[in-house]
Amino acid sequence: MVTYRFYLYISDVKVDMLLAQLAPSAAATRTTEVGVDLKFVNGRRTVETSSDAAPVSRLERVLKRLDKQDAVGTVEEPGPFFRGRLPMRWGVPAHGDDTSQVFFAGRTARTVVALGGSTRHVLGSTDDTANGAPLSRSMLPSLMDGLRLDPRIAALLTATDPAPPGAPDGPALRAVREAADGMRGPAQTLEFVAKRLLRGTDPESGETVLLGSPLYVALAD
Repeated sequence: MVTYRFYLYISDVKVDMLLAQLAPSAAATRTTEVGVDLKFVNGRRTVETSSDAAPVSRLERVLKRLDKQDAVGTVEEPGPFFRGRLPMRWGVPAHGDDTSQVFFAGRTARTVVALGGSTRHVLGSTDDTANGAPLSRSMLPSLMDGLRLDPRIAALLTATDPAPPGAPDGPALRAVREAADGMRGPAQTLEFVAKRLLRGTDPESGETVLLGSPLYVALAD
C-alpha cells in the first residue's frame, strides 16, 4: 500500500538550513565540466545548489537525519524537535491588514499544542498573503508579536501583574493557551514535525503548553 502525505505547510527555509548542516553533500551537487581549446584541456568543477530540487525530497532527508540523531521527541516528551498527530484547528489569524502568520492548535490529554509560522510556507499561498511582518513568524519574538495583534492576547502579555516565582514565561504560556483555545472552525487530524520554541506550565490553568514552529504539517488519513 502506498503511503503519502497531503502537505499543508513546508518550511523550505528551515529545511534548507538544516539540510546544509545535517547532510552537506545533499545540499549541493557537484558536476565536472571539461573545456577543450586548441592548446590544452581544462578541468573545471562547479557547484550547483539544490534549490530546484523537490521540497518534499529535501524534507525527507532532513527528517531521516533528525531521527537518526534522536533529535525528534513527542508532544509529551519533546526534544529539540517534536512530532505529533492529533486533531487541530488552524488558520490565519487576521488582525487588521496583517495576514503573515498561520497558527495550528490542538490538545492531547495533558498538553496544549500550538504551532506557528509564516503563511508564505502554506502550500498555495502567495507573496501578497504573507506581507506584514518584518521577521519570520517562525521566530519566537515575531510569533508572539503576531499573537499580540489580538487585543485580548495583547492584554495578557502587557498585564502588570508580576509573574509567579519560578515561572517567568507564565504570561507567554497563558497567551499561547488562550490563542489556541480561541481558534474556531472544524478540526482536522494533522501530523507534523516542529522545532520546539517554548514549553512550560501555564500557572493559571496548570496545563502544559507546548509551542513550536513546524518543518511541515500535513493532513493525516
